[in-house]
This record gives sequence, structure tokens and C-alpha cells, in this order.
Amino acid sequence: MLNRTEGIVLKSSIFGEADLIVTYLTPDFGLLRVFVKSPRKTKSRFGSSIEPLTYAKIAFWGKEHANLPRLTQSDIVKSFHKLRDDYGGMLNIMELLEMNLHFLIDREPHPAIFRLLLATLSKLEADINNRLYYLYYKIRFLEISGYSPRLEICGRCGGLTEGRRHHNFYVSHGSIICRECIGGDDRAVKVTESALKFYKSIFKWQYSTLDRIKAPVHLLTEIQNVINSHISFINSGSKSFDKRLFLSSR
Repeated sequence: MLNRTEGIVLKSSIFGEADLIVTYLTPDFGLLRVFVKSPRKTKSRFGSSIEPLTYAKIAFWGKEHANLPRLTQSDIVKSFHKLRDDYGGMLNIMELLEMNLHFLIDREPHPAIFRLLLATLSKLEADINNRLYYLYYKIRFLEISGYSPRLEICGRCGGLTEGRRHHNFYVSHGSIICRECIGGDDRAVKVTESALKFYKSIFKWQYSTLDRIKAPVHLLTEIQNVINSHISFINSGSKSFDKRLFLSSR
């Protein structure tokens, strides 16, 4: 069966002597892995259309539930080559791409996350060093996928976190734990009340106005530390963090 969709290339993996397995983020099929025949040969018709970050219109052939359908067509809509050519910026962008690979399940449609990534790449093309763009993507991605950290209430007693100058975010719980509930010596990330207010305000922003927002560097850094610690812990595969239990408790 022939299927058509649009997709952003997240990664390419060598398969055999001259073949590749290309992983796309698509709005219709979510994470989509396709087999690409001989793209590394000089006369390959796919060319740069299967390079990471490329946004393309694609067609693939395979049975309905085939694990690895075959790519038959790839037409570039936007290459984002300027981003690929910036080594330092590309390292930061790879963190965003890795989130899709670690958090999402193959063949589950994610149109909102697809639109988010496409908008983020477009913004970064104009200002690849804007830290707020990276943070905004991570926060929105976690929200859409159901993995947002709990920063508004204590993860144990459910008490509100407002009204205190300093808080402790415990990565093993994915939440803030109030002083009354703290037990043991789990690794905590310090976060101020001002940073939490900044975090909450981010959910009110739209990408169209994001470039006009001047975020205080110290607040940006605080929330980055919380979000990056949260993501790293989930991705670590720690036995103390069960993704299914985390999602079911939201």
C-alpha cells in the first residue's frame, strides 16, 4: 500500500553496504522508520532530501503494519541547511531531535509535536543561539506528550508551592517536594519562586511573539536546569522512574 505524508528527518542509520534506515517525525504516522535503497550511491535520486532536519513530502510503500516500509519518493520542502552547517547550534538541536526518539512511540500520530518542531526549526534558522527557543520547545513537548514535571504542587501531599521563596525539585519524583514531605537524600535541583512564575508564564506565550520576549538570564538558567534534569532522568532508564506510572498519575 502506498502512503503519502510530510516529515522531518530525525536521523539516518546505516543498513548494509549502501542502504539506510531513515527516521522521520510525521504528523500522520508519528515516528516513522523507512528503508531507503542505496541512497549512498552517487546517482541516488534521494540526494540531500534524507539528511537530518530536512522537511520533505514523502511517499512510502509497504503493508499496513509493516515494520520497515520502503521510501519511494522524497521532495524537499525546506532543507534547513543553515542549521546543519552550524556545529555548535546543531549540538543543541540534536537534544530536541533526541526527545522525539526517546519519548514518542512509533506510528502514533503527533501532529501538534510535528508542528512544534517545524516552528522551532524555522525560529532557530533566524536565531540559532536563542536559548528561549530551545527551552520553549522542551517545555511544550513535555506538555503535549504528557511528561511535564509537577512544579505547581508538592508531588507527595498535593499542597500548593506558591508563597515560598525557594523550592526543591526532586528528579526521581518528577516534581517539587515541600519541606514537610522531604525524606531521604534524593538529588534535588534548587528553584526559586520567581523562576516558577516565569515557567508558568511560558504556557501563555505563542511562537509568533516569542522573539519579542526578553527572558531574564538567571530565570532562564534555573528553569533550564530543572527541565534538563527532568529529561535526563527519564531518558536514563532509571528503574525508579516508570513512564507508564508517571503518565497514569497525571
